[in-house]
Amino acid sequence: MAEPLTLQRDVEKAIELLDRLQRSGKVPESKVSALLKVLQSDFFNSVREVYEHVYETVDIGGSPEIRANATAKATVAAFAASEGHAHPRVVELPKTDEGLGFNVMGGREQNSPIYISRIIPGGVADRHGGLKRGDQLLSVDGVNVEVLEEMEARFEKQRVAKKK
Repeated sequence: MAEPLTLQRDVEKAIELLDRLQRSGKVPESKVSALLKVLQSDFFNSVREVYEHVYETVDIGGSPEIRANATAKATVAAFAASEGHAHPRVVELPKTDEGLGFNVMGGREQNSPIYISRIIPGGVADRHGGLKRGDQLLSVDGVNVEVLEEMEARFEKQRVAKKK
């Protein structure tokens, strides 16, 4: 059985330390206040509760780091589902010179699906409005992302081999 989580205690300690930092005057008060507001928000507490529930109930083998990473990804997926994005949908973004306007995380190296980690403000995806942080990326131009990852890995191996 894994070590029990102490996130609530850790969050309380972080809030206490931020309070001290705020009183010290070494960091602009607005920045510390913004971080305190996030740590004390209902949304943050909801995320923490879901994370703890997933961590304690899902049987994920491996090191504590692997367990924590898998739990974090499952938590993101749970929140994406709660936002009404549990079912696949097609989102078409126009190709532009500026890119698609979002960042991703996950993939084969991290042993997880690929999720949108950030929508770039003012970018194509932001202007389109069809994607949200936490959405899982399934395909690009009709090609499954797992196939794309496999192709990318092969091209990288070939590129490295040519350099030798």
